[in-house]
Amino acid sequence: MNCSEAITVMHEYFDGEADAAAASALKKHLQICPSCRQLFKQMESTEAMLRVPVRSAPPVGLTASIMSALPQPAKRSRWGQMLKQHPIAVIACAILVIMLAHYTSRVYSDRDMVVQGALDQLFISGDTLVVPEGVTVYGNLKVKRGKIQIDGNVEGDVTVINGSYNLASTAYISGQVTLIDATVDWLWYRIKNMLGDHLKKMP
Repeated sequence: MNCSEAITVMHEYFDGEADAAAASALKKHLQICPSCRQLFKQMESTEAMLRVPVRSAPPVGLTASIMSALPQPAKRSRWGQMLKQHPIAVIACAILVIMLAHYTSRVYSDRDMVVQGALDQLFISGDTLVVPEGVTVYGNLKVKRGKIQIDGNVEGDVTVINGSYNLASTAYISGQVTLIDATVDWLWYRIKNMLGDHLKKMP
């Protein structure tokens, strides 16, 4: 396993999508590669921060410290009111800044396409995953750094990270289509997944 492959497997590992063979290969690579080992530790610490229970109170003074660093408008804005009413949003913003520092230069360093989901009867043409007409996929599909052409049906969600999708007029997707085009979008997607329904209900 080279460094580019290791980075991809790290993301899959922290997403809970790496199989046992990939995790074992990653472990062996980390034993011999100090650079990847350091990146893994950084990602691990970030994941640990994200997994702090949402219901726990923020550290004393954290909200006040962050709020005091923000510019004070002459008239209280809707954004400022939201931050005071939803302190968890302030913590999410702080986590976003930390994650940006860790991931901005590394998230998309590997340019190989990664496909996850039920792939029976599907095929890949160049950098495009194709769901043929007449074929129904049961379950979620995720494509990283590639395209997806849906001519058939998908009974689940479709997520495209740093790529694009095309939906034929006769195609059908029962779930949600999520298109993530940039590092910030990807980070926000990860934060929403970690914090769950609380952030989805925010205006």
